Parts: sequence; structure tokens; C-alpha cells
Amino acid sequence: MRIRGYKVSVTAQIGIVVVVINLFVALFAPLIAPFDQSTPVGDAWADPSAQHWLGLDNLGRDILSRLIYGARMSIGLSLVITALSFLIGVISGFAAAVAGGWIDQVLSRLVDLLLSMPTLIFAFVILSVLGSALPVLILTIAILDSTKVFRLARSVAINIVSLEFVEAARLRGEGWWWIVTREVLPNAIPPLTAEFGLRFCFTFLFIAALSFLGLGVQPPDADWGSMVKDYRDMINFGSAAPLYPAGAIAILTIGVNFIVDWMLSIHSRGQGEGA
Repeated sequence: MRIRGYKVSVTAQIGIVVVVINLFVALFAPLIAPFDQSTPVGDAWADPSAQHWLGLDNLGRDILSRLIYGARMSIGLSLVITALSFLIGVISGFAAAVAGGWIDQVLSRLVDLLLSMPTLIFAFVILSVLGSALPVLILTIAILDSTKVFRLARSVAINIVSLEFVEAARLRGEGWWWIVTREVLPNAIPPLTAEFGLRFCFTFLFIAALSFLGLGVQPPDADWGSMVKDYRDMINFGSAAPLYPAGAIAILTIGVNFIVDWMLSIHSRGQGEGA
């Protein structure tokens, strides 16, 4: 299997299959799920049956249906947060690298200040004060995650703006926005694309951790982290209920990392050939 002339490794092919399946389930959750995610349909902790393949949870809701709806919430939320963090981080990072001077200093020191704070504790404080509504959750994690994107974007952009074609654009009188969008961004896409996959994984796991601790997605909405939290005690009674969402988290994370590893190997190969 090849994509744009590059051979796709076996692990990357596995990752692509895993990601495609998860995206399909997330997009068509209402059509695939046999029951509503929040409606009790039987006795609490009923065993798996022909009607309820994974059994019922502590409130008598179908676990398979909640797992499917949880894919939509967990993946959708992670994609939105990652996209927003990249929008903030890439624009500010490129602006710092191209403009330089006091703009670079102000943005860099602000990012250093945010990075000096433990991410999980800082998120706890913000979410405890402002609540765990989805807009607050999205904005909080996106701002915290954008600091990592800023550092990568600034580093990549600094290497690019020192090249001759950028200097030529400056001599022509082009503004910083034109340089960022026409000169820097097209040449920064490969490393940023790989970083997007990594940041998605970190965001995905971070949301799951917050939900497990009670500060993420709130009931009755299902997400995989909160499902692990709700079902965790059943492992003591021989139930596999908490393993289903935990396994889904692990499988998707590994699948995305397989793709990112392949993309990074292509980028490294391209840099070696360019040199």
C-alpha cells in the first residue's frame, strides 16, 4: 500500500484501519447504537445477552450503546480541542518567529509562564472554579495545549524565516501575514501534521483522565473516561465492564501513534534526502 509514493508500513495500515473504524462509529453513532445512551433498558448489571451484547451498567443502560456514543463524545471533543489549540498555537508561534522583537518576547514569556504550571493541577483549578461545561472544558484544555504547539510552530518557523525565499519576500515589502500564510505555513505542514496526531493523543488521554476524576464530560453524556470511572468497582466482582472503555481508549491511542510514527519516519527520510 502506498500513499503519494510512500510505502505505508504494516503498523501504519493497522493504525489507519483503527482510526477509520473509530471515526465511522463516532460519526454514525445514533444509527449504529441499538439503544439510547442515557435510557435504562433493564436491570442494573444484567449479564450480556443476545439483546445486550456487553450487558447493562449500574443504571440499567446498554453498555454497547454507551460505548458507541462515548466514541462520538471522546473523539469529537478531542478533535475540536486539538484543532483549536493548533489554531492558537500555530498563529501565535508563527507570528512570534516572523515578527521577532518584543512580540516574540511577550508571547514566549507568556507561554513559559503557562508551561511552568502543572497542567493537570491548573486544569483542576480552572474547571473547579468555572465548572465543567463543555465550552469551558474545550477552551481550558485548548489554551493549555496550545503552549506546546506554540513552541514547535515557533521553532519550525524560525528555521524557515532564515531562508532566502523569505528574505526575498521581505525585501519585496510583503507583510508578516502574507509571509506566514504563503511562505512559512506550506513548508511547516509535515512536522505540524505529525504533531497534530501526537497532540490529539495527549488531549484524548487528558480528557479521559479528567472525566475519570469527575471534572470532564458530565452525565448523562457518555465518554470513555467517565465510563471507566462508573464501572471501575465491578472489576472486583469479575465483570469486564470497565475493560471495554479502557480497551477502546488504548486501541485508538495506539492506532493514532502507529500513523504518527510512520509520518515522522517519512519526514525524517525527506529531510535526509533534502540534505
